[in-house]
Amino acid sequence: MEAEEIVGAVEKVLSSRERGFVESVDICINLKNIDLKQPKSRVNVDVVLPKKFREPKIGVFASGEIAMKAKEAGAEVIDPEELKRMDKKKARELVNKYDYFVADASLMALVGRSLGTILGPRGKMPEPIPPGADPAQLLSRLEKIAKVRSKTTMLWVNIGRKDMDARDIAENAAAVIKAIEARLERGWQNIDSIYMKTTMGHAVKVA
Repeated sequence: MEAEEIVGAVEKVLSSRERGFVESVDICINLKNIDLKQPKSRVNVDVVLPKKFREPKIGVFASGEIAMKAKEAGAEVIDPEELKRMDKKKARELVNKYDYFVADASLMALVGRSLGTILGPRGKMPEPIPPGADPAQLLSRLEKIAKVRSKTTMLWVNIGRKDMDARDIAENAAAVIKAIEARLERGWQNIDSIYMKTTMGHAVKVA
């Protein structure tokens, strides 16, 4: 689906009555004729959204120059030495504090040993920063990422906020739909229906 085909549905979603806070806008894609017990049938994709709408909290495992550059880019740096003396309670608190993690490639093994059992099940294993790379580029990309994981045949993805332009939300929705369709074995034939709604609003059918 193209963004032009979705704008009308987005405008209906945005016409819901105002609440005392800025609601999120989510898209719900229902799958059919798919066996999620089969690894090949699962959807596991990071979609780069065309329109940024949030400031996710990103934790960076790094030291030295990479840590300095990450701080300059606005990320919070976690000293790798902390990992060596962290108990399970503090480890869980750390993992819950951030939306995403990145790590100096040389620290990936240490992060895996220290936090892997907590990060893994939550889908938060860090993306490695390659040697010599500028972490700012990776951080900028993560700010636009929507992580899609098919735990059930109903996929919920946050694509915007109610104070955004309808066209911008439609572009994000189209990007998510295309990415999911591309990873389904039978493409569009595995999509049963698509709905969109604000946090407190009624669902509007898109397809």
